[in-house]
Amino acid sequence: MSHPLYQRAEFLLGAHTLAQAPPDAGAEVAFAGRSNAGKSSALNVITNIHALARVSKTPGRTQQINFFGLDEQRRLVDLPGYGYAQVPEKVKRHWQAVLAEYLETRNSLMGLMLLMDSRHPLTPLDVQMLDGCFESQLPAHILLTKSDKLSRGAALASRDQVRKALLERYGVQDLAEAKLGVQLFSSLKHIGIEEAQTQLDQWLGVREV
Repeated sequence: MSHPLYQRAEFLLGAHTLAQAPPDAGAEVAFAGRSNAGKSSALNVITNIHALARVSKTPGRTQQINFFGLDEQRRLVDLPGYGYAQVPEKVKRHWQAVLAEYLETRNSLMGLMLLMDSRHPLTPLDVQMLDGCFESQLPAHILLTKSDKLSRGAALASRDQVRKALLERYGVQDLAEAKLGVQLFSSLKHIGIEEAQTQLDQWLGVREV
């Protein structure tokens, strides 16, 4: 059973630069991924708030870092999607710099939920994000989204292939050594929601109800 804390999520603010972000205190978990990976839908089902994060048919609509407060000390953060966003090169460069600064310097950031389409995981941009997390020792948990679009066998195979690729890339025997996790997820069919919430609980220091 999920903690009711997530159902209290409220929009705090949208930041175009890190200077506009809330004070760097407490604990927060950020959600990142390609613009069409299903990030907004995942935030909505994890919090059980239908319109918390705006779901858009047009990839790349999130053009700011959106902070959602859970209580006085805990936050969820929706990062701008990368990849398909139809935005000018100047804007892309701005966001690359802001995201790098956020991921590298934000002390209250406890972990990164990285969303990938289970049918097309580990794109070069996904791997670049994971490499950054590995180098900075930032824990990352991969949600392989839209897993309902695959058969059960194909979805499990996708998950296992991602795990194997990460073990080889980071030279570890167990993904926990690299502070990584991988799971199947579907916002539409509510697959993997409790597993994702359990990871959030650990990062945010949430006690079971």
